[in-house]
Formats: sequence, structure tokens, C-alpha cells
Amino acid sequence: MKEKVTDAVASARPYVDRVAHDEELQTHVKNAYESARNIYNELFSGRSATGVALRVAHDQEIKDELRKAIMELRKAGDRARGTESHTGRNVTILLVGVALGALFNPVSGPATRRWLKDKILGPEQPFEYQSNES
Repeated sequence: MKEKVTDAVASARPYVDRVAHDEELQTHVKNAYESARNIYNELFSGRSATGVALRVAHDQEIKDELRKAIMELRKAGDRARGTESHTGRNVTILLVGVALGALFNPVSGPATRRWLKDKILGPEQPFEYQSNES
């Protein structure tokens, strides 16, 4: 039993250290808490369960506040675990995929490649062969 507690404390130590010293993590947790508190105050101020459900379903401000709370909790969780966001990498991969799809699409590809070549290299000049023989 003592070993399990020791293992649990040892595995939790990095997270506790991050919470204690990481200001960005603390900010995300505070923002998530503030959003949750705002949602609670908005929803449960004298309403029945049905009223709360209807408010959540139809009130855009509540939906936005819920999204904000979830986003802050995700950021806090990622920060606590020490993981990084891969948003930039994912957007780059998506854009490269879209560009390749446009360039090699059998229907629009030739026109797209021609347009791109003209933009990069300039419009194609007509080629005329002249012989030096008289």
C-alpha cells in the first residue's frame, strides 16, 4: 500500500510543480474557472432544470462561454502535461494537401499549373526559330 502511495506522489509531482510555477497554466485555469462561474451564475439564477436546458440550447452567449471554458481547460491540460500544440503543423499539412490536390487534379490541374507557372515565371513568350542559313 505504501508503495502505491509513493508511486502516485512521484507521478503527480511534475504536474504539481507545473501548477505551482507555470504562470501561463495558472492563467488558463483561472480563465476556465471564471468562465465556469459565469455560466453557473447565468444558468442557475432562479431557473428550473428545463429552463436551464432551454437556455443552454438557445443562448449564443452561454454557448460561447462554454467553448471558452473548454478551450481554457484544454490549454491548461496540455500545459500541465507538457505537450505542445500541433496546430501550426496541422494547418501546414492541410494547405500542402490542398495545393497538391489542386495541382494534380485531372480536371483543373493543367490550368492551375499553367496559371502558377505564368505567375512565377511570367507569361510564356512565343518561340520563333531563326536559321542562320541563307
